[in-house]
Amino acid sequence: MFEGYGIMRNLGLAAAVMFLAACPAMGAEDSPATIFGPLFAAVQTQHIFADGKTFADAVAKRDPAAILADCRRDRPKGAALKAFVLANFTVRGENDRDDVRAHVRALWPQLTRPPLAATPGGSALALARPYVVPGGRFQEIYYWDSYFTMLGLKADGQQPLVEDMIDDFTDLIERYGHIPNGTRTYYLSRSQPPYYALMLDLSANRDPAVAARRLKALRTEYAYWMHGRGCVAQTGACERVVRMPDGSLLNRYYDDKDTPRDESYAEDVAVAAQVPNRPAAAVYRDLRAGAESGWDFSSRWLRDGRSLATIHTTDIVPVDLNSLIWTMERRIATRCEQAHDDVCARDFTTLAARRKGAIDTYLWQAAQARYADWDLSRSAPTPVLSAATLQPLFAGLASPAQADAVARTTQRQLLATGGLRTTTLRTGQQWDEPNGWAPLQWIAIEGLARTGHDTLARDIARRWIDTVTTAYADTGKMLEKYNVEQRTPGGGGEYPVQDGFGWTNGVTSAILERWPAIRSERP
Repeated sequence: MFEGYGIMRNLGLAAAVMFLAACPAMGAEDSPATIFGPLFAAVQTQHIFADGKTFADAVAKRDPAAILADCRRDRPKGAALKAFVLANFTVRGENDRDDVRAHVRALWPQLTRPPLAATPGGSALALARPYVVPGGRFQEIYYWDSYFTMLGLKADGQQPLVEDMIDDFTDLIERYGHIPNGTRTYYLSRSQPPYYALMLDLSANRDPAVAARRLKALRTEYAYWMHGRGCVAQTGACERVVRMPDGSLLNRYYDDKDTPRDESYAEDVAVAAQVPNRPAAAVYRDLRAGAESGWDFSSRWLRDGRSLATIHTTDIVPVDLNSLIWTMERRIATRCEQAHDDVCARDFTTLAARRKGAIDTYLWQAAQARYADWDLSRSAPTPVLSAATLQPLFAGLASPAQADAVARTTQRQLLATGGLRTTTLRTGQQWDEPNGWAPLQWIAIEGLARTGHDTLARDIARRWIDTVTTAYADTGKMLEKYNVEQRTPGGGGEYPVQDGFGWTNGVTSAILERWPAIRSERP
């Protein structure tokens, strides 16, 4: 045994660190501890890797004697020691953190699931084609997540899987009349932000029969969101449709049930118990509607902007939802025109124009340079500034002046060190500051780029990629949400931060496909 290693074994940790600075050359032996002596001992006793087996299984990238000679010369300590090891050894689960795009590509097979048959006694809904799940606790397909996942699949050459997922969503509409929140029986009473029209834009399929089937499905989904217009005149708000003061129709989030959510039963019962002056069913409906929004939960839905006990989602007319339904109307009009259905094209062009007028009248707040949600109970815009203000830019319905104003507001109030803030309020809810979410980054990036604000769009993209890659280097994981103030894993909400993660992977690949060198850019 090499004499220096025997000394190391007897000296203890403090002496080991001091001895490492000398890094005397080692003779070649079978055991890594023997080959690398004090270097090995220092790495292990300083817990450079959480699992001692990690470095024991590492493979030297070059001649051990040369590594030890450099060690002797450089005398690395602390963080520099870990960097030295990663530069000179192939370390399982560590070295690939330098290439987040490669990591995402390796994750797609892990998140892909084969066709699924429903099992008696289980809650999963059948799916005929392969699909991608978000990851972590989310082991079923989710509606709006999937659009952002599909952006990455397309960028990473997974077009057949994009087509499979579109077919799955088309089938869900044909079976249930809408796309549920997720593919579980307990999600059937609600949907999520309607991105199916935009998913169709990602398809490479030009078969006229397929196009006709998808257009029919798109119109069916639109009918689902507008089903309440038959009773809205009597009540002012019916199902997912609301009647504005001038008689125009906009939409809200809703749920067909008013009971505790199956997946969050105890939590919902506890919230309702805090509100003895409201019927529990009304509280449950608002919690469920918040879940349909995808922003579960956020100050956007809270009457006092702080406490979940004040949730009143069904009173809110959201700007992002109405921008998406405007997109749906426009896409239906275009697809009907392509199918030579002039009546349909004319009708939906008119519907889209009316919706844009209502959005400009009620949701655009020129004095505040932002789009806002509308509170039906107060007949006024809500005070919450959120990243949803960028959805009209993403949709293409903002005028140049509106887009310029939103860009200024974004720059001043929503831009953080590590990307775009979700809101400017700290509530402990996950869809509030300091958290940032991949879909909102992409909506902002695309919306700003489409309206001529390329510098700000690219700046948000760079900040976000820095956050994702920094957290990845620290954790080895792609996460559901991030703290964009600290560039660390996000927090808050009803469950721990999840890894996987479908939409983060998708947006990361989409950004790096557009701007491959963005990681090397600096402000």
